[in-house]
Amino acid sequence: MHGSRPTLEAVAAHAGVSRATVSRVVNGGAGVRDEVRKRVQQSVTALGYIPNSAARSLVTRRTGAIAVVIAEPETRVFSDPFFAQQLRGISRELSRHDLQLLLLLLEQRTDYDRIGRYLSGGHVDGALMFSLHRDDPLPAMATDSGLPTVFGGRPGWEKAEREPRPLYVDTDNRGGARQAVTHLLKRGRRRIAVITGPLDQTSALDRLTGYRDALGVTEADPALVADGDFTAEGGERAMAQLLDRCPELDAVFAGSDLMATGALRALRARGRRVPEDVAVVGYDDLEPAAWAEPALTTVRQDVQEMGAMMAALLLRHLGLGEEGEPPPTPVITPARLVIRAST
Repeated sequence: MHGSRPTLEAVAAHAGVSRATVSRVVNGGAGVRDEVRKRVQQSVTALGYIPNSAARSLVTRRTGAIAVVIAEPETRVFSDPFFAQQLRGISRELSRHDLQLLLLLLEQRTDYDRIGRYLSGGHVDGALMFSLHRDDPLPAMATDSGLPTVFGGRPGWEKAEREPRPLYVDTDNRGGARQAVTHLLKRGRRRIAVITGPLDQTSALDRLTGYRDALGVTEADPALVADGDFTAEGGERAMAQLLDRCPELDAVFAGSDLMATGALRALRARGRRVPEDVAVVGYDDLEPAAWAEPALTTVRQDVQEMGAMMAALLLRHLGLGEEGEPPPTPVITPARLVIRAST
């Protein structure tokens, strides 16, 4: 009948292959030569064939959906460009494999029960989790559910060392922080403060450790350390605290660009010139860093690419990666200092 949906048999006839071959291609199965796979995909496009998702799920035992769990409230996620870049990279990679992204956020502690039920309920094929804190129950939920999971950031949650080696993507936070503070020392700065993120997150802890490495100390001077909570408001508040405690400080390393922009506001409010009086370095190299006044020296990590890597690792874990790829292993990406006007 005119206007009826193309069938699997119609695609097979158009491509000159068997129905079983079309089914394997449509459902992501192995054992199909590249040239045959391309021919089937061309026929699918030409005929406008749309697979029946319910039937495909019965065959593949897959839902075609991936949960992305961010252990932060909605206001934080949608105001921080870090999360936007990471989600963009994840979405790009999942879209390439015709998978849906389901975003789950944590507004309050009771949300853990809801997310735990969802993850163990067979609604998704795997999970990507990031911005985890030390006491976060999410990793244990993933383990208990048996759901394939990839984490953003080095494992630092409780009992992580007792679990099978988790898959994760991180950047060289310690090395990046070391580069930042070494640069400040080379510029002749001697009273260098640090604004940290929450130290129950491994990224913040590793950046503080890199700061100490560069200064050659095992413990930082408490007067030169303040928590900025990875937010612009927190960075502004922390910078004001540091100036009150140590008016003679001549540089600050902020563990994120957002905190660094807050620090710049506080310095302007106190009449401190940047970089003449106080040099400032951030971390991330997101777009606001180049727009800052003055333009922000910062440590670059490719956040969007890290999101794509997380998704790619999960796909390999699910057996949906490219043929011949090695088994997935944790990935640590390099960090690189980008020097601009703030130092």
